[in-house]
Amino acid sequence: MDFLAIDVETANSDMASICQIGFVVYENGQIKKEWSSLINPEDYFDFWNESIHNITEDDVIESPKFPEIYEVLKQNLENYVCVCHTHFDRVSINRTCEKYGLPAIQNNWIDTAKVARRCWNEFAYKGYGLANVCKKLGYSFNHHDALEDAKASAHILISAIKEEDNTIDEWIIRVNNPILANAKTYSKSVSKEGNPDGNLFGEVLVFTGSLQIPRREASVLASEIGCNVVNSVTKNTTLLVVGDQDISKLSGKNKSSKHLKAEELKIKGQNLRILKESDFVALYESNKE
Repeated sequence: MDFLAIDVETANSDMASICQIGFVVYENGQIKKEWSSLINPEDYFDFWNESIHNITEDDVIESPKFPEIYEVLKQNLENYVCVCHTHFDRVSINRTCEKYGLPAIQNNWIDTAKVARRCWNEFAYKGYGLANVCKKLGYSFNHHDALEDAKASAHILISAIKEEDNTIDEWIIRVNNPILANAKTYSKSVSKEGNPDGNLFGEVLVFTGSLQIPRREASVLASEIGCNVVNSVTKNTTLLVVGDQDISKLSGKNKSSKHLKAEELKIKGQNLRILKESDFVALYESNKE
């Protein structure tokens, strides 16, 4: 049972703004190596992100930048099956490589959210967040510390392997199959309902602003990977995709009403991410079947 579990934290809603990386290496079912580092993202820190992980700009000012730890990351990730919880960490690393013009790191990934959704029935379609799954498993950890989250992801995978008496290779195959053996085939004609077998099932997504992709086509892409696409930002919204522009530099009056409402909900504590269109495209590319 050899694998590497990894987690990242970001400074703001840009998935390429990594400010902390942690990973743990397991060999033969035992921890062989732990590694964690703060990263200077060369980007601004959003209040909401700081409130989640408690990492500030002052904390990382003397820390290495991503290109300085790239080789360490590459050498470790390329030697193992890589484990993370949801798509976020995988996409974030790829987006950060793109940001610095570095080659993408080639490896096999396994998403423990997809594992949990197939291993335990209560998580099939909801409640499969890292903290909730670990609560069921009786595993305590310091959530939103990258190394702690990486270890939690590893614990979920190990628990699932024991639960099903199978292997990592068997889980890699299984997570690419429908959650239920008799699941209905998803119809692309249902353009705004999330594909229940999509990686992002449970996410509620809203588009705003001028997109390069036609809005109807973007809605179909989002629904294919599991997102339920709706028209309005509400307390149920988890993702807001903003037309490709520098969303960090717009003044308030130039933001759409949806964008302002999303920021208001984030300040109140709602777990809602605001993505650029390019991040959405990267999200789709990394989660499409």
